[in-house]
Amino acid sequence: MSRPEAPVEPVEPIIPAETDPAVKVPLAIEDWLAVILLATLAIITFLNVLVRYFTDQSFAWTEEISVFLLIVLTMAGGSVAFVRNHHIRIEILADSGSPRRQRILALISNSCVLAFFLLLTVLSVKLVVDEYVYEETSPAIGVPTWWYSIWLPVMAASISLRTIGIIRRIARAPLPAGTASQERP
Repeated sequence: MSRPEAPVEPVEPIIPAETDPAVKVPLAIEDWLAVILLATLAIITFLNVLVRYFTDQSFAWTEEISVFLLIVLTMAGGSVAFVRNHHIRIEILADSGSPRRQRILALISNSCVLAFFLLLTVLSVKLVVDEYVYEETSPAIGVPTWWYSIWLPVMAASISLRTIGIIRRIARAPLPAGTASQERP
């Protein structure tokens, strides 16, 4: 005879489900943009493989469009990675120490990210203006290259705005009780 088993109580997950931080502009914008870009990239690449397999020819425009889509996809993914705190960092430094130290390091690192993306925004705007003024065209399709380049300053500016929001949230977040009294500046 088998013994009746005791009811199993639900176990809390070791890693709790993460929730997105409260932001004014929904992160779903970048999420859906990434999904659409990745699907478009997969379809274009698949069609190019089929055409190459059956005709021994290739669509010349697929590489150009694919590079453009990958750049925008990377920038959209980077934007949500910063907001969700999934970006590359040295966790032994960022997540150790007192809450005050963690806040200071987070403010410093996010300020560096902000400076980089503001600089990238300004320089990429100059690039787009030069491509527009000198009427550069793409080698495969012959369309103006600023059509591709215009998205770099747009996405860099959006990451800058997201980073400003992160810095504001970090600066306004209250420290745990007793933290400020234990440490001296």
